[in-house]
Amino acid sequence: MLNEFKAFIMRGNVLDLAVGVIIGGAFGTIVSSLTGDVIMPVLSLLTGSADFTENYLRLGPIPAELQGKAVDYAALKAAGVPMLGYGAFLTAVINFLILAFAVFLIVKNANRFFAKMEPPAPPTPEDVLLLREIRDSLKK
Repeated sequence: MLNEFKAFIMRGNVLDLAVGVIIGGAFGTIVSSLTGDVIMPVLSLLTGSADFTENYLRLGPIPAELQGKAVDYAALKAAGVPMLGYGAFLTAVINFLILAFAVFLIVKNANRFFAKMEPPAPPTPEDVLLLREIRDSLKK
């Protein structure tokens, strides 16, 4: 059983997947930083809020025993106040779109690179071309 497990782990696809997961996690951190530290502050200027994730719509009453600020999203959420956190959702959507676009660019460039590495297809032999002409003539 140990040998089977070792053979499974040493397969190229499993190692490639492991590397992809590790790099993907690191890339996700970079995208989160890009969104939180660069893009969202610019969008916050447009909305008039210093922290875009703090934009929400309170749907229920604030409990009297609330500790902390009555406008703090995290404190209200911890107190169980029903809220529509559209700022946090919008941040997650922007994170996803940036990540998806980055992956698209990586795949697009990788496909272009690998297409250049493939040798050109050999020319079709004359006898095959002649047989195709005969086949097409017989179909008519």
